[in-house]
Amino acid sequence: MLADATALAGAIASGRLTSVEAMQASLSACEALADLGAVAYTDAARGLDAASRIDAVASDAPPRRRMPFAGVPTLGKDLGGPFAGFPMTAGSRLMARRGGLVDSDLAERFRAAGLCLFGLTTSPEFGLSLASEPATGPIARNPLAPGLSAGGSSGGAAAAVAAGIVAIAHATDAGGSIRVPAACCGLVGLKPSRGLMPAGPHFGNHLAGIASELAVCRSVRDTVSILAALGGEARGPFPPMARKDAGQGRLTIGVLTDTGAEFPTAPERSAVVEAAGRFLEAEGHALVPVDFAMLEVMAATSRRAFADIVCINLADTIVRFNLDASKTERLTQAVIERGLSLTARNLWQSLNAMVIASRDLWRLFDGIDCLISPILSSAPLPIGSFPTDHADTDRHFERMAAFAPLAALANASGFPAVTLPFGEDADGLPLPVQLMAPMGEEALLLRLAARLEQDERWRHRFSLAGLNA
Repeated sequence: MLADATALAGAIASGRLTSVEAMQASLSACEALADLGAVAYTDAARGLDAASRIDAVASDAPPRRRMPFAGVPTLGKDLGGPFAGFPMTAGSRLMARRGGLVDSDLAERFRAAGLCLFGLTTSPEFGLSLASEPATGPIARNPLAPGLSAGGSSGGAAAAVAAGIVAIAHATDAGGSIRVPAACCGLVGLKPSRGLMPAGPHFGNHLAGIASELAVCRSVRDTVSILAALGGEARGPFPPMARKDAGQGRLTIGVLTDTGAEFPTAPERSAVVEAAGRFLEAEGHALVPVDFAMLEVMAATSRRAFADIVCINLADTIVRFNLDASKTERLTQAVIERGLSLTARNLWQSLNAMVIASRDLWRLFDGIDCLISPILSSAPLPIGSFPTDHADTDRHFERMAAFAPLAALANASGFPAVTLPFGEDADGLPLPVQLMAPMGEEALLLRLAARLEQDERWRHRFSLAGLNA
């Protein structure tokens, strides 16, 4: 049996265990695995109360039947959201854990899906890193190798799901922050199309549209279900733009294995992309090789736009709310300073170049239905590989580009992209691939991802709390 959120929800619905018992199992696992650093904040009472309310509704009652994850414990990310009753700090001592936030539109949908929140996962300060190691602690470690990073900025979420503390966890992605941790920890991570996920009532066009929220999952079917529950218009079905025949019939799949000389990908991580391509070819799809030269300018433009957007966004936040930047980490201070020094002309040039890169990416997809590529250039990196005790922002953004050379391209373009493992390396660490398609083609991506998953080249190492009996 696949140990995922769907299976756990099924066990609760069948009466094998109650929602409260599932919550107690997750709370126990959270305590037992505290050294993993996945969870930054817990509120057991709120979690148990949410589970009790699910148990109070009969399993055959209409409200319960409309909840795909009724009674399943979950965790929010300490960034994004927010979730009422769970004060977020964005991984910073600048933001004290006080006050009760209201639910975001996304949080309301999480709860409406039957998910029961009991805590927040570790995030780097303001999400500025592809590692989740805030100075305030804790450090999110990779459950597969605790000396390695779980990725960022949703590293705590990925560590919690991979370790089996929860089956599914809230995550955000502005420059790879869902996909990179999922790739590090052997999970499925989807960054949805721009505009598909609710961003209200306060974020609006947050981060110039490059950011999306969803979850990290243990299976493709969980990703399909959570996207259906959270995405689209309030009264409209998911997916609002996807073709009805998406993923059916013969597709043309572009295969990109090389990420260039500046940020090269390790041979075994290029080889797994080739292997996944051959698998899909055997399924009847046509393969087309894609040269990195076709994407090089787009990728570089996307990385620059990401850097400028996050710098100006954070600088504006600090100024607008009159916050004391001296309480932040040194790198964060430098990011703020860089944002304050960015001229309107420079920002306009960056944003305009992002639009042109998006147009050029659309043209690439005139000839292919999907692009398969690496997501990480190497295995997960050691703890401490993304230090924040310095002021060299160029070096920091370069380190992130070297680790995930193509990650920001999906954010800048707005295209959906999903990562999942397709095997393991000699050390037992996941070998992930990324699938990307044009706007609104989540259904296509997830059908292809489901076929790759069914080959069972990767299996979760840890049992899931509540299903480990």
